[in-house]
Amino acid sequence: MVKRMGYKEFLFILPSLLLIAIFSLWPIVQSFVYTFFDYRLNNQQKAGLYMTERFNTSLFEETALYISMFLDEDKKNITHPEDLKKVEQLIERIDRLANTYKDQDKVISIHADEKKEITTLYEDTALLVSSLNKTYSLSHKDDLPAITEDIKNSIIPSNFIGLSGYAKALTDKRVGIALWNTLFFTVISVFFELLLGLGLALILNKAIFGQGFIRTTSLIPWAIPTAVAALMWNYMYDGTSGIMSNLFQWIGLVHDSRDLLLTSGGAMFSAIFADVWKTTPYMALLLLAGLQNIPGALYEAASIDGAGRLQSFFRITLPLLRPSILVALLFRTLDAFRVFDLIYVLTGGGPGGSTETLSVYSYKVMFGEANFGYGSVVVMLMFVCVALIAIFYVKLLGANLMEKN
Repeated sequence: MVKRMGYKEFLFILPSLLLIAIFSLWPIVQSFVYTFFDYRLNNQQKAGLYMTERFNTSLFEETALYISMFLDEDKKNITHPEDLKKVEQLIERIDRLANTYKDQDKVISIHADEKKEITTLYEDTALLVSSLNKTYSLSHKDDLPAITEDIKNSIIPSNFIGLSGYAKALTDKRVGIALWNTLFFTVISVFFELLLGLGLALILNKAIFGQGFIRTTSLIPWAIPTAVAALMWNYMYDGTSGIMSNLFQWIGLVHDSRDLLLTSGGAMFSAIFADVWKTTPYMALLLLAGLQNIPGALYEAASIDGAGRLQSFFRITLPLLRPSILVALLFRTLDAFRVFDLIYVLTGGGPGGSTETLSVYSYKVMFGEANFGYGSVVVMLMFVCVALIAIFYVKLLGANLMEKN
């Protein structure tokens, strides 16, 4: 009979649930909300999440100040009394409206009457400035038309776009290329890491002289920070003086040592090679834990029955190691699919986007272009892919992570 969790038991796990909600779920929810908006920090009209039209009071006040100052300075160049009177009336009108919003928040809701008043002010100002520029030689002839546009820009339209961001991403060729690069990098690197990691785990599991020293030194590549490792490999891949680039050329793996980082195929190969070198020890460590849980008596019994090493490996080791292999594959596949620092430091996604993964592309969109709306869409697509990968491993492979036998 399964005992239900009561109120007291729930209080024990409540702190953990709060930590998960704050540090894990909230960023995901926030990013998901961003996907429904054209949210750009480099655009004053889109630097927020606006379901309805808004009014940027700080921009309007700054614009009103400059227009009043420029027109006041140019009054000496206006000779016709009628035009001078229109300028003075406009200055008074702008100052009066600016004072209305002086003590209000930076961005506020705007009503239809207020929008009409501001729009009318913009039209009247633009018409007068255009007329004055044609008639007189104003000191701020070029500045006035440009600053006048900010009256209109102070009205912020709604940047809610719904599912348009997802529709754009599904037809974005760059997203498709980044997804292919990510899948290719993940499949190839994880495949070689599994093979090499399994071989290394079998070696580390043997009772040999200096076993502790060998296990410690084999983990050094994994212990090195990824950014540091990427810089190190960048130096070794240098087409002129890099050790690895010249070695690959000497053994005939590449035609020219400069091809490693300057061609699409060479750059992807270089990134995969560096990732396999760094992460194979991690894969071996996970598999080693599984190997040590296999009873030695099984191998002894198999040996007595006449089974060879290969038969013992395929009939005992692999079946009993399946849960550990699943865990290792799941962790490494998810980690490789989200690869960022290695690619960003080593190639920057180049040349020509040939090594640009989804995480690198989303970083460029969000922090390079300050487009957090579309960048969040790419992140959500990556989140869906990661979820599908996890479901594939856990469900389709039919392995239970808690299984011991």
